[in-house]
Amino acid sequence: MTTVAEQIERLRRTADDLAAALKGMPEAIVAKRPAEKAWAAKEVVCHLRDVEELWMNRFQTILANDEPKLLPIDPDAWALDRQYLRNDVAEALANFRVKREGTLKFLSALSPEQWERAGLHPSRGRLTVRDFVGFMAWHDDNHLDQLKRALDGKP
Repeated sequence: MTTVAEQIERLRRTADDLAAALKGMPEAIVAKRPAEKAWAAKEVVCHLRDVEELWMNRFQTILANDEPKLLPIDPDAWALDRQYLRNDVAEALANFRVKREGTLKFLSALSPEQWERAGLHPSRGRLTVRDFVGFMAWHDDNHLDQLKRALDGKP
């Protein structure tokens, strides 16, 4: 994906792609970790739901401040602390869908100057809003692949 339009289209499709992969899957499969350190499909959906909120917080912080330092997160700690395996996957997906629609609406209203505002990511360095959208598209693809592997019982 090279253009912002392609990246936005990837973001637009993610909730439907998740729903299609999960359709008809029993809870026993959705909640089963394929390996001790590998997430179950349900955990992937919960992660995407929660990280969507993080993206918006980061965008708002970047727009409100000059190159703010962005705090790191620990996704594995989130999975445990927030008890992802106890979440309802359909509810998590519905919540992700609502949050993603909000993100897309937010992004569509940005000025060209706002797309170039940046924050300082703890491991990736200086990232503009445009860079973050590219990272989000990659992140979605990465976790969709992870979810499909988990449903197949593969780490």
